[in-house]
Amino acid sequence: MSGTPVLRIQDVRKRFGDHQALDGVSLDVHEGEVVTVIGPSGSGKSTLVRCVHQLESIDGGAMYLDGELLGYELRGGHLRPLPDRRVAAQRGRMGMVFQQFNLFPHWSVLRNVVEAQVAVHGRKPEEAREQALRLLERVGLAGRANAHPRMLSGGQQQRVAIARALATHPRIMLFDEPTSALDPELVDEVLRVVLDLARGGMTMIIVTHEMSFAREVADRCVFMEAGRVVETGTPEEIFDNPVSPRLRAFLSRFSGRAASEEIAS
Repeated sequence: MSGTPVLRIQDVRKRFGDHQALDGVSLDVHEGEVVTVIGPSGSGKSTLVRCVHQLESIDGGAMYLDGELLGYELRGGHLRPLPDRRVAAQRGRMGMVFQQFNLFPHWSVLRNVVEAQVAVHGRKPEEAREQALRLLERVGLAGRANAHPRMLSGGQQQRVAIARALATHPRIMLFDEPTSALDPELVDEVLRVVLDLARGGMTMIIVTHEMSFAREVADRCVFMEAGRVVETGTPEEIFDNPVSPRLRAFLSRFSGRAASEEIAS
């Protein structure tokens, strides 16, 4: 793809104590592109999106959103960390959906979607409310605006979280295993919403362990292991013609599991 990417990740490194969580990760994500990130547990997938959203600081490399350096500025020939308010402004241009729903339990569904628009982005309450209602309808929850999170299923709560992330008109959406905390029968309702966003042209990075979904929704797939990008390509390249022995071994476990589940059913 040509042109400046929406997101550019260059040689990013992150260490937790003795553990090298990210070891020189580079990745470009372009306008309207959906990138799914797969790999074994501990491969650095979640750390990557958390670093992009600046929930974790990086130890090396650089990240750019629409060409703007994330988290730092060049002053006097040296990189200096941005003040918190500017980091918050950068973070506000990205939507993040976590494994857990992170809704405020004492607020209604509607207020959960409205609050950041007003408090962080300065929108008028009525404008924010209208936007929230439109988004709740989009994720199939138009009739639950006045409910509280405890009254919703896990899948419904995750759909509220998606609506909340969309409410700020993000340049890119980041999903960190959005179905991992759900009962199996609730997974599809969340994946359908994400697939609808992809078809609508939303730029996204999706960390997922749902292999069939990763293949269906992606323009490009990235396989990570030990904090590195091992292989990247189209869904057909990654799932039908994997190059690296490690990716072939990883995918074989999933195909074997799927066959066992089919026999059991």
